[in-house]
Amino acid sequence: MTKAREIMTKGTEFAKMEESIAEAAKRMAKSDVGVLPICNDQKRLQGMLTDRDIVVKVIAQGKDPQKTKVSDVAQGTEVVTIGADDSIEEALRTMKDHKVRRLPVVDGSEVVGMVSQGDIATSLPNERVGDLVEAISAAP
Repeated sequence: MTKAREIMTKGTEFAKMEESIAEAAKRMAKSDVGVLPICNDQKRLQGMLTDRDIVVKVIAQGKDPQKTKVSDVAQGTEVVTIGADDSIEEALRTMKDHKVRRLPVVDGSEVVGMVSQGDIATSLPNERVGDLVEAISAAP
């Protein structure tokens, strides 16, 4: 049985609560990703920062990305995760149930990677991938 740690992207960049949105956005651009887990100094997950958060909660509201902190944007966000030793089937079920495209992978309390819809797509039969894409795309 394939585990999340076998298909995840390792060495995931993360945002710190006290850094500016501009700094986090630059890291997203450099890594070519649309989301960063927000972690404390012990790599414990505190939230998620998406490119959409930056646009809707900072740019569209006229806030200064240099002065706005990640903590100002990330408050009140519930994060859905997957354990490093959970099966790919559990990751698929979690993505479908919560209609999310990415899952932070935790080992104990530390973020060790990310599993994306694409990671799962390359590891499952085509008919299962279709189910995942359909379930996530139906999100409001």
